[in-house]
Amino acid sequence: MSRNESPVSPDAGPSRPVARTAVVLPGTGSDACFAEKAFGPELRRRGITPITVDPDPRGVVASYVAALDDAAADGPILVGGVSIGAAVALRWAFDNPDRVVGVLAALPAWTGDPLEAPAAASARWTATELRTHGLEAVTAAMAASSPSWLAGELTRSWSAQWPDLPSALDEAARYRSLDVDELRAVRAPAGVAAAVDDAVHPLEVGRQWAREIPRAELATVELAQVGSDPAVLGTLCLTALDRIVAVSP
Repeated sequence: MSRNESPVSPDAGPSRPVARTAVVLPGTGSDACFAEKAFGPELRRRGITPITVDPDPRGVVASYVAALDDAAADGPILVGGVSIGAAVALRWAFDNPDRVVGVLAALPAWTGDPLEAPAAASARWTATELRTHGLEAVTAAMAASSPSWLAGELTRSWSAQWPDLPSALDEAARYRSLDVDELRAVRAPAGVAAAVDDAVHPLEVGRQWAREIPRAELATVELAQVGSDPAVLGTLCLTALDRIVAVSP
C-alpha cells in the first residue's frame, strides 16, 4: 500500500487552520446547483459554509478565480470542485498556498495539457454540435444517451448558460491543469474522489493526483452512486482529507 493510500497519513492532525468557508466549483457545463448537491450537505454537517459558484459562460475560469479571491479576503478557505472545477481550485491553491486550508478534488479530468483528454475532446465535440444543431437538438441527443440523473442536471445548466455555452465548453477544453512537477509542489493537503467506471474522468487521473501531490488521499466511487446521491462526492473528498489533516471548525 502506498503512502497516499494509507488509512492515516504521517502528517495527520490539526496542523493547519480550520476552515469555516469552502468555495466549490462546478464542472464543464454544470452549475452551482450540482456543486451544492455534491458538497453542500457534508460541508454544512461539519459546520463549514459552502459557497457554490455559478460559472460565467463568457469567462468561466475568471469567474471561478474571482469567487475564490473574494472568499479568501476574510481568511484561509477550503477550495474544491468537480472536473475542471477541481482543476481550477487546485491551481488556485498552488498559486495561493497561504490562503488555503485544503483541496476537495472530485472527478479530476486531466493532468497538464488537455489535448488528449477524453473530457476535453467531449467538450470540443459538444461545442461544435451546439453551434451546428442548436441547444434543443443537442440537449435531446444528450438526454437520450445519458443516465437520467445526468441528463436532468445538464438540461438545466446548459439552458441557463445558453447562448454562451459553446464558448464556455471551448474554454474548458483549453484549460491547462497542473502538470506532474506542479502537482509535486502543491503545499495544501488534498482529498481526491475518482470514479472507477468513468471514461470521461479516468480513474488513473485521480490516482495520479493522489500519488503526486505530497499530502493527498484518494477515495473511489461508482457513477451509479453519484447518480443516486451526488453528496457522496463531497463526503468522500472530505473523508479522504480527514486522513491527512483536520479542516472542520
